[in-house]
Amino acid sequence: MGQIFNESIAALLKKEAKDHDVPIVAVKADNALCDLQIKNASYRSLQLVDMNDSQGPGIYRRSVIFLFMTALNKLYPNLRAVAEHALNNGMYCRILSKNGDKAVFDKNLLEKQMRCLVDSCLPIERRVFSREEAIEIFRRNGQTSKSNLFQSSDKNNVSIYFCAGYSDYLYGPMLPNTKDLGTFAIDEYDEGVIVRTPHKGMILPPAIRQEKLAALFKEAERWAGILHCDYVDNLNDYIANEKVGELIRISEALHEKKIAQIADQIVKNMPTLRVVFIAGPSSSGKTTFAQRLRIQLLVNGARPISISTDNYFVSRQYTPLNEKGEYDFEAFEAIDKDLLTKQIQDLLDGKPVRLPIYNFFTGEREWEEKEISLEESQPIIVEGIHGLNPRLTSALPKERIFKIYVSALTQLGIDPHNYIPTTGARLIRRIVRDYQFRGYSALHTIQQWPKVRAGEEKNIFPYQENADAMFNSAMIYELAVLKKYAYPLLKKISSNIPEYTQARQLMEFLSYFDDIYFEDDIPNNSLLREFIGKSCFF
Repeated sequence: MGQIFNESIAALLKKEAKDHDVPIVAVKADNALCDLQIKNASYRSLQLVDMNDSQGPGIYRRSVIFLFMTALNKLYPNLRAVAEHALNNGMYCRILSKNGDKAVFDKNLLEKQMRCLVDSCLPIERRVFSREEAIEIFRRNGQTSKSNLFQSSDKNNVSIYFCAGYSDYLYGPMLPNTKDLGTFAIDEYDEGVIVRTPHKGMILPPAIRQEKLAALFKEAERWAGILHCDYVDNLNDYIANEKVGELIRISEALHEKKIAQIADQIVKNMPTLRVVFIAGPSSSGKTTFAQRLRIQLLVNGARPISISTDNYFVSRQYTPLNEKGEYDFEAFEAIDKDLLTKQIQDLLDGKPVRLPIYNFFTGEREWEEKEISLEESQPIIVEGIHGLNPRLTSALPKERIFKIYVSALTQLGIDPHNYIPTTGARLIRRIVRDYQFRGYSALHTIQQWPKVRAGEEKNIFPYQENADAMFNSAMIYELAVLKKYAYPLLKKISSNIPEYTQARQLMEFLSYFDDIYFEDDIPNNSLLREFIGKSCFF
């Protein structure tokens, strides 16, 4: 749209809104994501962001969470909410009493109050304060984690949003008026509520139950409690006081204990149970997990053999294509399911097999020189993204299969009102790994990320509740280590290109973490080593 002077974005919206069939929620000014309250200056480019944009749903969700906090403050000033994590197609917000008693609230009354705020068309006003002023405001409001975080920040100015006597900062742009926030649903859940907001295109997702995933989050919260490290300011205190080595050792011990428990569960059900499928999204640490599980099975007297579904790709000429005409290696049809399940069944029947090796350069299958066979004490570990999909395992006896879902569900929050999205943490892992071991730039990784995410939404997340066990590969300290690797790579991305939007958000997010420079406390079998290097498994 070129350079614009003096005219507000709000005025511009009136001219442009007719060209958008879904709500406009923000603007990209020189590819930096901003709210609709920015004052215009001279920009190389201005682009309106609507709910069809990949950034749109997150902005809308953030705004509705603010609306929820405002309603809670108005109805129940002695209660407080903690935005915990994404769950059941929404955001789980735990409601607590400020004096430690059990929180008593009426979900229907809360939702009614939110609707009333929407109908009142109240402004959500952004005001900019100096860092010192913002710290004092947060301190007066009892937002200790937030005031502590900005105490160690190098930011000069902080934006705080105000509405109906409530003020907060949710680390990103929000919509400017409550009238725009009428599409949401509230479900009572556990100690609080699930706040559901629209996905792309303003489609409100249905309520679902993810009990196994919820249990994994509960475990993550318990681990954070064990470590006394719930929020980023707690982690920064560990670093500042030179106690992070102990934090690392406890985090790694918790991982080892959980892997050992899963191995014990598998061995307890042998010899009936013989095939272990491991699946999870990109950069969840599946490969290191599989290796560490193998070690724990060996400790139990089992001698597993490992199979990767990557070696069962069909020949390149039969690989399905995506909508852009590119090879889709994450599609289920890219795997030769029949060969994989036949070889597993042959091994279970005591027959020798020669395993395939997929040549990624030629796009053709090759074969191991020696045949392998399976003894009664040996389970099979199968790693691959489709391991939880019933279409892959339907030909095998159900009683012989054990399925494990691995994902990085960050137990650390920025502060009580701002959670760390697992997708963002995994993207940072992938940026570091791609540069360290594959020679890819951060730009290349960010460009590929939407395709990766689309594959996960289609091929992994719908099946996660099929797992017999779940493992959380996130480490509470990891982002303070990854920052020094990722930040310089992200900084190379020019503001002239669209990927700068994502890069800038990640840099803003990482800026709240102090650095962990000394890495000797991170063991060589840590899942983090899969991304930063010096792993004993690679």
